[in-house]
Amino acid sequence: MKASALVLLFASGCLARGEPPGAEERPIARGVVTAGAPDPTPLAPASARVSPGSIVDALPFTPTGERAASVAWRTWIYTDVGPNRTRYGYLRAGATFDVRGPAIENDGCRGGWYRVNPRGFVCLGLGATLDLAHPVVTASSQRATRGEGLPYLYALSNETPPLLYFRLPSAREMRESEGDVSSRTAILRERVRGSLDALLTPQAPPDFLLGGFKLTKPHGVTQPLRFLYHAGAANPESGFAVGRTFDWEGRLFGLTTELDLIALDRTKPVVPSAFRGLALAEGDDLPVGFSMPYVAVRYGAGPGGTMVPIGKLGRREIVPLTGERFPRGVMEAKDGTFVPESTLRIVPRRTSFPSFATGDRKWVDVSVKDQSLVAYVGRRPVYVTLVSTGRSGMADPEKTDATVRGSFMIYQKDVSSTMDGNEDRADSFNLHDVPFVQYFHKGYALHGTYWHDEFGKARSHGCVNLAPADAAWLFEWTDPTVPPEWHGVLNKERGTVVLVRY
Repeated sequence: MKASALVLLFASGCLARGEPPGAEERPIARGVVTAGAPDPTPLAPASARVSPGSIVDALPFTPTGERAASVAWRTWIYTDVGPNRTRYGYLRAGATFDVRGPAIENDGCRGGWYRVNPRGFVCLGLGATLDLAHPVVTASSQRATRGEGLPYLYALSNETPPLLYFRLPSAREMRESEGDVSSRTAILRERVRGSLDALLTPQAPPDFLLGGFKLTKPHGVTQPLRFLYHAGAANPESGFAVGRTFDWEGRLFGLTTELDLIALDRTKPVVPSAFRGLALAEGDDLPVGFSMPYVAVRYGAGPGGTMVPIGKLGRREIVPLTGERFPRGVMEAKDGTFVPESTLRIVPRRTSFPSFATGDRKWVDVSVKDQSLVAYVGRRPVYVTLVSTGRSGMADPEKTDATVRGSFMIYQKDVSSTMDGNEDRADSFNLHDVPFVQYFHKGYALHGTYWHDEFGKARSHGCVNLAPADAAWLFEWTDPTVPPEWHGVLNKERGTVVLVRY
């Protein structure tokens, strides 16, 4: 695992790596206050003079039209401009945002500190700029989609991984590097026809790539050794987040979030899982069942108290239950039908609650045995779904791929974050922009998953894997909140509780 001082990750968990730094790197101080949470520093009286660069000087403001942009993989947002400043969160390369001057220059930022909404300061320099036409800003203009499904288009390396081009190659250059590629795009289109129209709809290359333009990497991204027009092949077990797709020289290309050009016919485009859990309305309750076989039977009441088949249930189809069990292991559904218990993964109604399940406090309940997750407000369940926890089950998390158990709090949230495996292991991987990551203990996190669709089965490296729609919902529901233009927040005190149990 590659660790950095930026993210408090360890060798346990999902094998996440700290993403490259943004500008003005400093050690993380303790006691960071999350964006979106009440500021522990009391507001200054109206008559008091606000000290420029203080926490009180960084409160929300009305935009004036002045905007800046991030040109680093992480542009950090700080609590104040002093030597003991800490971090609220960060912006991703390409993000543009409102700023308020006047700029404050000091030894920590020669380019000047600017205030940002809803709070905090950014430093102009290697990580941020007032030049909204900067090449990194132009190339990274496609932003992550939040709130529903995956934030980007995704693709996985094929048997032969793609080359990482840093400019559009000519047909001759592609032949020299990859051999005959004339039929690859046709094969790709046939393989995924009808399922990925957004990825395969022909478009022209964006203007900024024409004329031999070489892509500039965001500050902080690792710069690999470059050949004439590419930087070698990707890891064979890579996953890519793609911001743009287009036709070029008879092939389909994608521009990744790390600003590499990849030929999509060297990948397997990801069709996101259609599975999603169930939002429970006021008055709804558990138990809820998930039909686990690919085909199961639903029964209705027949003459003389018999049960007759009336339909089929698909894999992981949701069945709200009354809790009533009938002879021969038959469960009653809330719609009056009946389903054999043996075909259901049942998430039961709780009969006892932890001490923190009070009032309107949010918390998340993860069961390793049931491979389930329930979001609660106090003692009321509001969302239920299936997950994939560590593939080592209830083994020792320090020695295996089991998920850590206990009560924790979410301390960091990233709209997306790159995870990779130990290069010395046979199952090494390099998954870019894993979606909707919520760290709750060391390197353990709740996060969305685009490389498998086996929710309800233990199979992760220790994290709690969620279907894309579930991860998107949970990310917006938990605390700390991530402001719309931000890519991540840090929190040490007020995150939503996560309980992981047997």
